[in-house]
Amino acid sequence: MTSLFLPDASLYSTDAKNTTVPIASHTTRTARVAGGSVPPTPRRILLVLAVVLVLLITSGWTAVRDRHADPGPRTAALLAWKKGRIGGRALPAPDSPPRIIARFFQSLTALQRGRLAAHHPLVVGNLDGAPVELRYRANRIALAKARAVERRRMTDERLTDEGRHEAGRRMHRFTSLMRAGRRILAFDPTGRGRAVEVFGDLERAQRVSIVVPGVDTDVLTFERTRRRYTAPVGMALALHRSERATAPHVRTATVAWADYTAPRGVGVDAASGELAEDGAHRLISFLRGLPGRSTVALFCHSYGSVVCGVAARGGRDERLPDRVTDITVAGSPGMRTDRAADLDARARIWAMRCDGDWIADVPYLEFGGLGHGADPVSPGFGARRLATAGATGHAGYFEPDTGSLANMAAVGTGAYHRVHEL
Repeated sequence: MTSLFLPDASLYSTDAKNTTVPIASHTTRTARVAGGSVPPTPRRILLVLAVVLVLLITSGWTAVRDRHADPGPRTAALLAWKKGRIGGRALPAPDSPPRIIARFFQSLTALQRGRLAAHHPLVVGNLDGAPVELRYRANRIALAKARAVERRRMTDERLTDEGRHEAGRRMHRFTSLMRAGRRILAFDPTGRGRAVEVFGDLERAQRVSIVVPGVDTDVLTFERTRRRYTAPVGMALALHRSERATAPHVRTATVAWADYTAPRGVGVDAASGELAEDGAHRLISFLRGLPGRSTVALFCHSYGSVVCGVAARGGRDERLPDRVTDITVAGSPGMRTDRAADLDARARIWAMRCDGDWIADVPYLEFGGLGHGADPVSPGFGARRLATAGATGHAGYFEPDTGSLANMAAVGTGAYHRVHEL
């Protein structure tokens, strides 16, 4: 049985900004097509067809247009890297396995490494397997260059007022990411933008927690001033602080990982697995490039749980490293599988859902390749279900002083005796 991450027409309306929003809470409806269960009715299938058509009209064409946008600075940086040389040697392909990248940088002098970071910051700053401190340095250079571009665009009369306003928002975001003490492990200003930030000492950590966010994540929503714990930076920082309070003797690091193209809103992209497949590939590469011997826990919110599920499903060519000991999904539309036992990973699978989380109302159907699998909090899925005392809604899981955050901190630090299960 697979689920359909699409809004039922009876559950959603359109607000003043033409944004799809949930109307009210309803009982989760499930139509199973496997194991002798009741198949979806013709009326239900027609409803799904109607919803798919509406989504294609309202968001599908935008998605296609976005994927054929200007390739941007990252493409130019990769072309320059391909032509580059250091010490008479060609540079490795940027999509080489992290172990190859690590071996290459180990063979260089400190001066050579610094030269590559200065000349190719948008490549070095995103190379899984490159030295962590070098990536931090390269991304500060890349951020400074991207900020200068946006500052010029703010006064470019060829742009619309909206375009200049957007440039101003991006310029201020890049300035914030450049603040002293911030550790930006990945950055790409192309399109909607991507970023990864580290809290703690990634190289010396005994346990590393990685937050994988969901829909509408990009460089502008990477952090927020208001409702800060609904953005990747706030989520990761709250988890890091809670882990330090839970197990102060354990060396921890927490990562806000927004290095994939997330869907925009609850549309066709959010209902399919295409973006999750690409995200899973990038996540596995990132995990393989992590330094040290730390264990790793993944904390996957909303569509991020689809990414984690695809990564944990594995395959012949790639699978999660064995150092991943735990995968926790929160507010999940599914992990693109029927059972936790089917995931090709040795990790424990945990699941939670808050009261009032509208994701519970997403109809679980399989149709035309759309849908993300069984409900992870359902008994038949087989995940360990976590309590969420004090947390409410779809974005409340990382709020301080909630049972959901306390449980995630216990899982992340390996303090399993402090986990509260349902």
